[in-house]
Amino acid sequence: MHRQSVLDFSTTGRGTRNITDAVARVVTDSGIGTGIVHVFVQHTSCSLIITENADPDVRRDLETIAGRLAPDGDPAYRHDLEGPDDMAAHARSVLTDTGLSVPVGGGRMLLGTWQGIFLWEHRTEPQHRRVVVTVLGV
Repeated sequence: MHRQSVLDFSTTGRGTRNITDAVARVVTDSGIGTGIVHVFVQHTSCSLIITENADPDVRRDLETIAGRLAPDGDPAYRHDLEGPDDMAAHARSVLTDTGLSVPVGGGRMLLGTWQGIFLWEHRTEPQHRRVVVTVLGV
């Protein structure tokens, strides 16, 4: 069996947005008891992560680390057509990932107690993002 849904999200600019509940609804609605859910964002300047869902300082610190690894406006960047955050956003997306998978058991995602799925926006301005959720199993 399989089920695929496309979820739309608006971001407020750079930062993380918890999408765990939206993905969990797709899993529940699929009727699949055992399998896997794959989550994929259809953009090149944001990413998906599984990280701490309780303490927002973790996500703030991840933003600090990303800023050190891929700073906005680096003069070495050639791709800056959409502003100083353009290439940095692409680099941050590559350093993280645009897709992730989570096992499904008992009709729900088998995330750990402190894990959540987050859409990580790397652009500084608000964006519209599409996320494809595919559930496979029995």
